[in-house]
Amino acid sequence: MGQSWRRLLFAHWRVDVDELRRVIPPQLPLDLHAGEAYVGITPFRVEGFRLRSTPPAPVLSRFLEVNVRTYVNYGGKPGIYFLSLDADSRIAVAGARKTYRLPYFHARQELWEDAGQVQFRSRRIAADGPAAELECAFEPGGEAPAEPGSLEHWLTERYCLYTLAEGGTVQRGEIHHPPWPLQHATATFPANTMTRGYGLELLGEPLLHYSELQDVLLWAIRPLAGAASSRSEVDAVSGQPGASRR
Repeated sequence: MGQSWRRLLFAHWRVDVDELRRVIPPQLPLDLHAGEAYVGITPFRVEGFRLRSTPPAPVLSRFLEVNVRTYVNYGGKPGIYFLSLDADSRIAVAGARKTYRLPYFHARQELWEDAGQVQFRSRRIAADGPAAELECAFEPGGEAPAEPGSLEHWLTERYCLYTLAEGGTVQRGEIHHPPWPLQHATATFPANTMTRGYGLELLGEPLLHYSELQDVLLWAIRPLAGAASSRSEVDAVSGQPGASRR
């Protein structure tokens, strides 16, 4: 499928490796950067949502979304693992749950501009997930190119997602897009309980980046042959399995 992501904020926090490991399937090794684990929260607006070879459907092709994501590395290929995805479209939630086996939830959401700031508000209303709320205001700044080898590049330039089949087999979905056009950002978070249901505390100031527009192609998930259980983590600096330095 194809879609465009607009007014997207990347907000990343360092989290305790052991606490994060508890909520990630053992089949998926954590990906660490210099021994540190990260969780990201990304609010944005989806536009032009369409299946392959079809035009965007009126009304259904545009909705709001906020993701809670972390990073794994399976078979030497770094990717994204989603703890949750909230959207204000019931159809998008149902479709993604069925086709991608992702933990999507229906939420009541708003996005608007006020005095040059992007305001985003989300409150989960689905009954089958833990309560989750996000209220934030963010503003882009100057360009912030993500140079290869930098933390920003490691966090954002990921071209696949991982999920599990019903029997626990690891599945991968490829994601294609140009390099992220990142900007610096400032943000405030009057409310943020997006990770509370997983027992993860987001402490301190997050690392913030903004992107006005990204065009994306997502391919169907595919099971990976020889998928096996492993808790070995991969350190992005050494490229070798390693434990946290915390």
